[in-house]
Amino acid sequence: MLAAPATLRAQSWPNGPIRLVVPFAPGGSTDLTARLVADGLSQRLGVSVIVENRPGAGATTGSQLVADSAPDGQTLVMSNIASHAISPSLYRNLRYDPVRSFTHIAMVITNPSVWVVNRDSGIANLADLVRLARARRGGLDMASSGSGSSNHLLIVRFSEIAGIDHTHVPFRGAGPAMTAVIAGQLPMMSDSLPSAAGHIRQGSVRAIAMSSERRHPAFPEVPTFREQGFDLVSTSWFALSGPAGMPRPVVERLHRETLALTSTPEARQRFAEMGGDPAEMTPEGFTAFVASEVQRWAPVVRASGATVD
Repeated sequence: MLAAPATLRAQSWPNGPIRLVVPFAPGGSTDLTARLVADGLSQRLGVSVIVENRPGAGATTGSQLVADSAPDGQTLVMSNIASHAISPSLYRNLRYDPVRSFTHIAMVITNPSVWVVNRDSGIANLADLVRLARARRGGLDMASSGSGSSNHLLIVRFSEIAGIDHTHVPFRGAGPAMTAVIAGQLPMMSDSLPSAAGHIRQGSVRAIAMSSERRHPAFPEVPTFREQGFDLVSTSWFALSGPAGMPRPVVERLHRETLALTSTPEARQRFAEMGGDPAEMTPEGFTAFVASEVQRWAPVVRASGATVD
């Protein structure tokens, strides 16, 4: 009996380098996580896994590229809360469906957001930030990795709770935004902890608030939003997805290898240093999770009033 075409494709997979698309600029949490995954999968699969940064449009440009790719397991995306939970409600003309347009393979890590400020900004805590925002016409300039990111919406929600104005300054990734804050071009940014962790440890920026429920063990000196009187908790996530219709054996192999690499002591130590927590979900559980995240963030986006054509 001849094998079905999908089975034949799975038996020959991988048949060359795998492209792992990161829908943000280099240097951010999505990029850092992707490079750890790419290195681990390269070793386990015996082929090169090449990270390709395709930033733009709130992480939708790179995600659309993958949704339009052949479902052969050779093109994957580092899916995340911006591209697959928030953007579907933010972008009115989004061409992909966050669930149906993708094969969701494996959750990798989750992490809180952290607010960091330029060391010469005069901001030591959220009370200082609120005071400066109220003293300036138009409020304070606040940067993020892009419009529609969870960090952007955290800024929006904080401003609503604190009763302040702000000017959101979106970048094409956390790396460029962090560079601007360190240089003093902007006073602060809302960032995912993995991409900010190294800068905090180096002392190039000051961390003033963490969006976790309790202080993070990697940075016990940084108080939470709640400790400072603002009831805000927010968690980002980073995962591995591909185009819809990938062969089941390929999905199962990728899920198994991703889980194996994130379970190694070396990976867990690196994730802990970044402030990320490894997360495990089956492909079915991950797919259901994405659908629930879209529903969870839709009212937040509506309340912010933010839309993008």
